Amino acid sequence: MNGDRIKGQWKQLNGKLKSRWGKLTDDDLQVADGNAEYLAGKLQERYGIARDEATKQVREFENNV
Repeated sequence: MNGDRIKGQWKQLNGKLKSRWGKLTDDDLQVADGNAEYLAGKLQERYGIARDEATKQVREFENNV
């Protein structure tokens, strides 16, 4: 799924995002609003993982939606 489709379906994807990454808050998802870079940054912050790993996880999520 490409970035434009994710932005278009962001509200519907919030539930899937929260089930995948439970440490993300509603505020995190609201501010992210489909921005993969912001989401990767929040994953890095919340889970203490490297930026590359966070970006990889976001890409995998995008591809599996």
